[in-house]
Amino acid sequence: MESQVRGGTRWKRFAVVMVPSVAATAAIGVALAQGALAASFSVSGQSFKVTADRLEGTGFSQYGAIDSGYTLDGKQTAHPVAVSAFQSATIKGMCQSVVTPDIPLLGSVSLMLTAGGGKNPVEAKNLYIDVEDLQADATFHGIDIGVAAKDANKGPGIKKGDTANPYGFAQQADSATLTDVKQTAWATTAGTFKLSGLKMSLSTGVKECY
Repeated sequence: MESQVRGGTRWKRFAVVMVPSVAATAAIGVALAQGALAASFSVSGQSFKVTADRLEGTGFSQYGAIDSGYTLDGKQTAHPVAVSAFQSATIKGMCQSVVTPDIPLLGSVSLMLTAGGGKNPVEAKNLYIDVEDLQADATFHGIDIGVAAKDANKGPGIKKGDTANPYGFAQQADSATLTDVKQTAWATTAGTFKLSGLKMSLSTGVKECY
């Protein structure tokens, strides 16, 4: 979900940015709730928060990269991230939120997505999460620490288009289980992503997953 703004009044800027973004999110959400779909989530120039009660993944790898994009006023940005990658993953109790501040007449507006809260978890294949900050209780099985990113073969490999040093530090594991997950991310990408029990809400003020 990328947005760029080209001139106009502040109110027109709000309309150009918010309306297509919300419409696109809703359309993607319906499709994801109905079945598996390739998906890529990013918010131009903004990080977003993600929580999960439990994430279980197989084929895990992690490496450093640089995320780039544009802010809502057209300025280019770059952020160092740790990319966590899974060949497959299930997620229980997932929440994703982003706050857009300083909107004329409204102030801050919060967008929140929740899924996987019932008996059916969120399911993902070739999942990449570009993480800025992570808090969780984690258990790894068959872990290798200190391999080069290009040699991390247990996970799905370096994501196409990533600005990453193939000879840089990486780690990998046969499987990983994370509980009580709290993280700040800049992007999420998946080959397929199924959001069971999806709910989307849009509200004024600051309302985040944590």
